Amino acid sequence: MTNFAKAAALVAAFLTGNAAGGVAAESSPIVVEIENPLASPHPLQGYLRQAGTAGPSPAVVLLHSCNGNWARLDERWGKRIASWGYVTLTVDSFGPRGIKNCDDSPPLDLATDAYRALNFLVRAPFVDPDRIAVLGFAQGGRVALMSVEHGAIEQTSPNKFRAAVAFYPPCGPFRGDVTVPTLILIGERDDLNPAAACRDMVDGRDDMGISRRPAKGVPIRLIVYPGAYHAFDAPNLKTSTNLAGHHHEFNQSATDQSIAALHEFLDATIGPKMAEK
Repeated sequence: MTNFAKAAALVAAFLTGNAAGGVAAESSPIVVEIENPLASPHPLQGYLRQAGTAGPSPAVVLLHSCNGNWARLDERWGKRIASWGYVTLTVDSFGPRGIKNCDDSPPLDLATDAYRALNFLVRAPFVDPDRIAVLGFAQGGRVALMSVEHGAIEQTSPNKFRAAVAFYPPCGPFRGDVTVPTLILIGERDDLNPAAACRDMVDGRDDMGISRRPAKGVPIRLIVYPGAYHAFDAPNLKTSTNLAGHHHEFNQSATDQSIAALHEFLDATIGPKMAEK
């Protein structure tokens, strides 16, 4: 069955209320249209994976980095998270807009992509709308933090995320005033998005290192991996690479630890036991 046929079958399943069984039977992700093409000049699409568990499941929206490789992100993280019992939706933010990377100056409405994906998931009968998290990497991590920080983006959406995770995001622009439990994972040697900026954000210091009033939001958990650089979880970077003047390198130890930390965090915030509370 082609991806287009799979997507068409899924839409039909949504209409009949039989989507859960149809997706669970698939061993590969299904490409779905996240919104009606008539509703947006740049309708988003994504890779959807079912959890394969009975009843409405928790879900995770995944947001890619500046490289725009959403298929690789789905294979690396979407597949893994789905195996833990979560529905995953990996968003393609660049393709529908005709851009390849951040050098193409992503538009401001990119910041709303997480909520556009959330609005899709809350309508799915196999998703628990009260247990959806957002997970982003680098630029996607920035969007994830924007989605849960107190402000216009979070306040204007009737649907809400229940947790957020950001891998090596740019922390400098943020106050650290978030609305839900948040986890940040970053390498100590990241010279693109420095870990120091994330420490300042979490500890309530500004860019000059001056203490400010502690954030009123939910506490953020920050994990810094010694010896790790930017994109430490990308196995295609086993040979250190200099991209735009910044060091990128895979780190097996940091990756293994981040997998465990992410699994624990998701289970504690939106996981199966959360439905019982």
